[in-house]
Amino acid sequence: MKAIQFKEYGGPSVLEKVDVERPELDEGEVLLKVQAIGVNYADTARREGSYVVPTPLPFIPGAEVAGIVEEVGEGVSRVSKGDRVVTLIGSGGYAEYVKAKESTLIPIPNEVTDETAVALPLQGLTAYHILTTMGRLEKGETVLVHAAAGGVGSLAVQLAKLFGAGNVIATASSEEKLELARDLGADHAINYTSPNWREEVMEATGGRGVDVALEMAGGDIFHETVKCMRAFGRVVVYGVASGEPAQMYPSGLMNRNLSVIGFFLPQVMKKPVLFEKSLNHLLKMIKSGELQLTVGGVFDLEEAAHVHEVMQARKTKGKLVLKP
Repeated sequence: MKAIQFKEYGGPSVLEKVDVERPELDEGEVLLKVQAIGVNYADTARREGSYVVPTPLPFIPGAEVAGIVEEVGEGVSRVSKGDRVVTLIGSGGYAEYVKAKESTLIPIPNEVTDETAVALPLQGLTAYHILTTMGRLEKGETVLVHAAAGGVGSLAVQLAKLFGAGNVIATASSEEKLELARDLGADHAINYTSPNWREEVMEATGGRGVDVALEMAGGDIFHETVKCMRAFGRVVVYGVASGEPAQMYPSGLMNRNLSVIGFFLPQVMKKPVLFEKSLNHLLKMIKSGELQLTVGGVFDLEEAAHVHEVMQARKTKGKLVLKP
């Protein structure tokens, strides 16, 4: 089968098209013919060798796939050949076929396209849990969403409003992206490339500061975000897209009783009570039209290097999808 692999860490150019054997099934697994692959910053971190867990070489990236059940292994009973499903896998998604455990498969409703469904497992669950499980958002609170036009950000803006936030402040790097954030329900939209963006955030809160901040850039953005927080505020860190990990002095959190909280989705996936309920809730909101998924572009699998390049250059918005 066709796949995209890298044999060394580096820039987008290390991604190369290869021919590999189809995965062989173990008990409780299914083989999926891939229809759509979600592209995420985790994929670029894997490629650069900077992911939060080791990345063995050679490596086929891609954790988020939608596909059609092609074959079922021993002991599989919940799905049959021809079923449309979406799933999260550890790796191997940039390919024509993948294998997945039956327990991780989520049926795709007829009303939902593969390209839309593939945004749910990683980015949908991330947005959901950084707001609720980790951010402990309460009704009426103020939420700051960085990269609000991206896959996670565009969902987080909407979910924050649906979960009762009183004031949602979105940041992005261009007027086009800020307009998207406004369309999705943001009360304020601020360009974080401006040297005064923190002052604008404080102004949007009447000087009180932010209750919950969703931070995935790292570096100076993290430090300026901490300065935006009000007493008892929670900063949820779920990425380091800039490649610049922030240096933090915990004693600086004391005077305002601040919390800095890390989030890693695989830990949620180990707790079915967390991810099953939240995923069903997300699907319900999509089917009802309450939640809109923004697909920023659909590309051929062979264009993976180009997609990584434009995503890291902040030239995209919404969910980016590859198709074999």
